Amino acid sequence: MRQCKGWSGVLLVLFGVIAVGSEAQKLPTRDEGLFQMQIRDKSLFHDSSVIPDGAEISGYLFRDTPKRYYFVVEEDNTPLSVTVTPCDAPLEWKLTLQELPEEASGEASGEPEPLDQQKQQVTVDEGTELFTYKGNDVESYVATSTPSGLYQLELLSTEKDSNFKVYATTTPESDQPYPELPYDPRVDVTALGRTTVTLAWKPTPTGSLMGQPVQYCVVINKEHNFKSMCAAEAKMSTDDAFMLAPKPGRDFSPFDFVHFGFVSSDNGFGKDRGLTSNKISRAYTAKLKVSDIQKVCIGNKNIFTVSDLKPDTQYYFDVFAVNSATNTSTAYVGTFARTKEEARQKTVELKDGKVSDVFIKRKGSKFLRFAPVSSHQRVTLFVHTCLDAVQVQVRRDGKLLLSQNVEGVRQFQLRGKPKAKYLIRLRGSRKGASTLKVLATTRPSSKQPFPSLPEDTRIKAFDKLRTCSSVTVAWLGTQDRNKYCIYRKEVAENYGEEQRRREQNQCAGPETRRKSEKVLCKYFHSPNLQKAVTTETITGLEAGKSYQLDVYVVGHSGHSVKYQSKLVKTRKYC
Repeated sequence: MRQCKGWSGVLLVLFGVIAVGSEAQKLPTRDEGLFQMQIRDKSLFHDSSVIPDGAEISGYLFRDTPKRYYFVVEEDNTPLSVTVTPCDAPLEWKLTLQELPEEASGEASGEPEPLDQQKQQVTVDEGTELFTYKGNDVESYVATSTPSGLYQLELLSTEKDSNFKVYATTTPESDQPYPELPYDPRVDVTALGRTTVTLAWKPTPTGSLMGQPVQYCVVINKEHNFKSMCAAEAKMSTDDAFMLAPKPGRDFSPFDFVHFGFVSSDNGFGKDRGLTSNKISRAYTAKLKVSDIQKVCIGNKNIFTVSDLKPDTQYYFDVFAVNSATNTSTAYVGTFARTKEEARQKTVELKDGKVSDVFIKRKGSKFLRFAPVSSHQRVTLFVHTCLDAVQVQVRRDGKLLLSQNVEGVRQFQLRGKPKAKYLIRLRGSRKGASTLKVLATTRPSSKQPFPSLPEDTRIKAFDKLRTCSSVTVAWLGTQDRNKYCIYRKEVAENYGEEQRRREQNQCAGPETRRKSEKVLCKYFHSPNLQKAVTTETITGLEAGKSYQLDVYVVGHSGHSVKYQSKLVKTRKYC
């Protein structure tokens, strides 16, 4: 090997190109002690065009604006490895060996050349092109023997502003910065459920054989697989990368200040680039859309179950082996899978005029089918929710007829059709399990097992008729003659609507009440619906006490429906 001559001249030219008027910084070499000191000081390489030997650097590209980095190989026949990792968008990059003229060496005359001539000497000769690549894969240039010289890496993003990472080393055999993939780098799906997917992969030999600290990170999303960890993290980020505050020491141009939200001066710099400050502000202050993506780091386990997924949904899964010491990572070959569909519910057949008791799990669903055997003009659907509200959907031969939330008692009149079939979907509450009674019939209302109800099932209390020992209430009836029973129960002062809802099963009939709570039962109806109202005065109450009043209407077959409960309070002083 021969020592490259006159590297001080090379460094002068290099820094004349990239750092006019700045204090020259010492190029890192693979002297181990010096390298360890330099790599601990991250600010040494910040915003520098010099790539340190054996360390990964991060950078940012503005669209259609190339960026150049330099790397020095000091001796002939030196191995060289350069790895570029695109993050946000595909990149174009090329690696060239710069041929410096002999005049740049230390054997030149002692007269220093003008700085403009030094720039020209480096920039006029484009050098020898060694490698080019265009795409979004993690790609490397590897050579077992390279000549000494100055290597230039040029990167360009033509799609959009983008992040990237670069790693270069002259000792690739000993460095091995990126965790090594096993002989089979695929991620396998070993179990599949409606809301879970179990993944497995072969461990990286970097951790087991080389003793380096390695952990695995799993990325889950609904769009596509990722080829690098930084690509996944860029997708997860909600802030624009360029808005991070730079460290001190960088020279800003007016163009840079515009990107960071400052007003540019009227020096025509932005116009030269075909950009205006207003356009840049709009383009770069918008927040990125947050994707439905999740990253989970799980230590050194190579089996992981992803949970809380949606049924019948396709997901993409990527696994990354991460060197915990250097934070460098390697992507396994990702996979994708579609979760299983929800188990098809068994459809319950409803019989004409028969009451069906239905139980629905929390957030569950039930399907009911009603197929009248005879021709009909209308169908009466009776839904009585016992606990929480449920969502009711009815389709006739596939056509949606109604979709409503039902709480308490509701009757629906559906227009009939010859040989029509009705599918009823009941969806439970998020609060808890639901119990309800359902009746579908084509028969006249007088033959229904459930009593007919008015549209308004509230109980009205008359405040002016309230005394220390009695209250007067009223409720609506129908044109059908039904039996009404009224019950009373003393409750505590702080007894409220929420407590009443929790304790009360709306489907429980008067047979569940104590005899001492019964006030009276009576029959009532009116041919004129405008006059179908009845009143009742409840006596024998104590002064200043609160009571819950319930009215049950009982049908001919014994089925009962309770009106909405009413809380009343007697006067304390009379």
